[in-house]
Amino acid sequence: MPYVIKWLFISLMIGLSVGSASAGFLLSLQWATDFREHHLWLIGLLPVAGLLTGLLYHYFGQEVEAGNNLLLDTIHHPEKTIPFKMAPFVYLGTMATHFFGGSAGREGTALQMAGAIAFQISRPLRLMRDERRTLIIAAVAAGFGSVFGTPLAGAVFGLEVFLAGKIRYRAIFPAFASAVLADITTDFWGARHTHYHIDKIPDLGFLPVVYSVLAGIIFGICAAAFSQSLHRMSAFFRLKISYPPFRPVTSGIIVAVLVFAMGTTRYIGLGIPVISESFEKQLPLWDFALKMMFTVVTLSAGFKGGEVTPLFFIGATLGSALSLFIPLPFGLLAGMGFVAVFAGATNTPLACLLMGIELFGAECGVYVGIACVVSYLFSGRNSIYSGQKIGEAKNSRYDADCDQSFSDV
Repeated sequence: MPYVIKWLFISLMIGLSVGSASAGFLLSLQWATDFREHHLWLIGLLPVAGLLTGLLYHYFGQEVEAGNNLLLDTIHHPEKTIPFKMAPFVYLGTMATHFFGGSAGREGTALQMAGAIAFQISRPLRLMRDERRTLIIAAVAAGFGSVFGTPLAGAVFGLEVFLAGKIRYRAIFPAFASAVLADITTDFWGARHTHYHIDKIPDLGFLPVVYSVLAGIIFGICAAAFSQSLHRMSAFFRLKISYPPFRPVTSGIIVAVLVFAMGTTRYIGLGIPVISESFEKQLPLWDFALKMMFTVVTLSAGFKGGEVTPLFFIGATLGSALSLFIPLPFGLLAGMGFVAVFAGATNTPLACLLMGIELFGAECGVYVGIACVVSYLFSGRNSIYSGQKIGEAKNSRYDADCDQSFSDV
């Protein structure tokens, strides 16, 4: 009972603080997106925003530049610290990315803000080493659950993401309590989440299951391609541009020129309207490829923001396009891709299954589950988080990879 009371109190503090931070972030992000769409000339200033972001992190924030990987590293090594400056730095960097037209998400920002805020709680409470690990897991769960409005998925994501293939059940109560309380707090402040609807779900049968497996394989390959592209492009920028602040300048020029040349803002920002569109009609195959390109160029150079919402975009549009070849409803394939590409890129199939159920309803649960599991298996030894460790290999041939980071295999 003392354990429950203690962690309920800590979870309440995490939920209130992280939920409030997520609400403020979501509301300001919506304002930035709306303002940019009404003042498209701002996209021309994306290289300037990249320079300022690069200078900020290079001279004042190198210790927090690792972002989500710093959170994962702190879970693995609880004696490390998370400076509070991570929260305002990543908030400012992400707002600059979206205000001036980069292609990025919001999950990374929410998690980093949550981790930085929650870590300060450990100081006055004098938590033990193992308790600090639990605290960061709960913070990650709260940040994820509140920013997407999916507390169940958020809780499991916090338990699942830091060690692929294993779940730390000791932290299950703080993770669930923090995620639920953070989501309630975010709703209290009036921050709203996008709702999606799948119109048609076929009866479960042999052929629909086979089609779902086929789709899952494609989603897994797509997830691996995104992860590898992100890491390789980041290495390319580091190799070719030695002065870090100039990397996002170069990236900003590329993105701005492409946007003005194409005459559309369809592939920058969060891309929520296009995600919603993928549930309403069959989309072309190039939508997912262009979003992947814009996102990789933006994030690999040093712009701030999350990878997850772009992964939702990539998966949903790819799924919608696959209905041209796979005889399943485009709305169902969009929903499957929405979570399955994310599952493959982050190695969190259970969290993504729950997210699919929370967002689209339990009726599609079997199809979503098949897509997530198959995508996870076919994404191979890849992850968008280089600091994520392998708790249990996907295949016995790679058992030697256990306890290593994905960046080391």
